[in-house]
Amino acid sequence: MANIVLGMGTPHSPQLSTPPELWSEHAKRDMNNPALHAPDGKVYTYEQLLDMTDPAMEQELTPEKFAARYEACQQGIASLSVAFAEANLDALIIMGNDQQEQFHDDNMPALAAYWGETIKNVPPHVPENAPASRKASAWGWAADREIDYPVQHRLSLHVIESLMEEQFDVAHTRRLPQGMGMAHAFGFVYQRIMAPQQTPTIPLMINTYYPPNQVTPQRCYEFGRAVRRAVESWDEDLRVGVIASGGLSHFVVDENLDMTTIDAFRNRDADTLCNLPREKLNSGNSEIRNWIAAAGASEHLNARLLDYVPCYRSPAGTGCGMGFVAWE
Repeated sequence: MANIVLGMGTPHSPQLSTPPELWSEHAKRDMNNPALHAPDGKVYTYEQLLDMTDPAMEQELTPEKFAARYEACQQGIASLSVAFAEANLDALIIMGNDQQEQFHDDNMPALAAYWGETIKNVPPHVPENAPASRKASAWGWAADREIDYPVQHRLSLHVIESLMEEQFDVAHTRRLPQGMGMAHAFGFVYQRIMAPQQTPTIPLMINTYYPPNQVTPQRCYEFGRAVRRAVESWDEDLRVGVIASGGLSHFVVDENLDMTTIDAFRNRDADTLCNLPREKLNSGNSEIRNWIAAAGASEHLNARLLDYVPCYRSPAGTGCGMGFVAWE
């Protein structure tokens, strides 16, 4: 039978692919964000958040700290790449959310699986007048040309059928919209974790971002468990991995939420994961739900924290909590 032999969790923030001297450019986008989700679960403007933040936050914004945290993140990515390569996988399940790249308000499934024979990655369109930070980070999600990557489509179909038997009404798709490539949550995994390997994948999309049908933390965990059972019921002897893409906390760094989540992974504490406060799992924080699903799929393995790097980028505490975890 097939087995899940490796689990991983990675952020996919543009900060990871942006030189540290441009991190403050990302902060300018935060300053124009009227709906920043703070650690208390409430929504604030940047100015309101700035008034609430300890002025000592300025000490986190030096060029030296930006550079050190950037290098730590690159090492975290490299460690995941090594774990991926050493696992010698036959297939990799990618759990990510689509941020209105393929799915829109005309049809926004809570859960969806892709089972075409290949999946395309298309370089993002970056206008000439785009900020320097956007131009600098685009490479982290796609190569400089269109690439068709292989999909483990037979196993993906089996996963869909197995999930349906377990009462998960998962949507399916065999092709992307005309002219579109995969969502950036998936492109990052190909570009920064898997490259240059082209291991066949099973792309699974979880709506973490958009009400009213965001998948709850408990449902995410049970979904991950069901995915593992589907893999284990496959009659071929395959080594399968699973990776969650996104998170951890952003666009306001919440170290307490991030470490509570990471500790729950290490302790196999499903109860804590399933009961994380939903009001804290919105906006970028919502991608923690992908990690919860990966934890459910990997609960038979031991979670190892490779690194956690709180990457602040503004005096209001905006940025991204970068976690790098492997289940082995």
